[in-house]
Amino acid sequence: MFIRITDGVSVAPQISPEDVAAAKAQGFATIVNNRPDGESPDQPPGAAIAAACAAAGIDYVAIPIDHTGFNLDQVEAMAGALAKGPVLAFCRSGTRSCNLWALAAAKQGGEPAEIVAAAGEGGYNVAGLLPLLKQLKG
Repeated sequence: MFIRITDGVSVAPQISPEDVAAAKAQGFATIVNNRPDGESPDQPPGAAIAAACAAAGIDYVAIPIDHTGFNLDQVEAMAGALAKGPVLAFCRSGTRSCNLWALAAAKQGGEPAEIVAAAGEGGYNVAGLLPLLKQLKG
């Protein structure tokens, strides 16, 4: 269920509060929710996942990405979350989470080609972000 992108980052489709224990057992220190509440009637509220994280001793960070896309504040928030140890980021399918990780990794100085390759190994195609990854890297 958790898809490894790098040693420090995995992504997943929507998780439930019950999945937090599995994340803790796998060594994740932070869970990042990239899904806005109310996006789908079947998704658990972010507050329920946040409460499960608090009970398990895992940091919880909400960086919702909606249909309007990504902005620099979200990229910087994700970069901050990545600094908190092994991260599990989730959204509906994992795609937004992987894309946001890629942007944050580039902002932190990651090599764009390596970012694209790591995402690809996890089954995500972020090649369309390559010009932006190069720009963010500086």
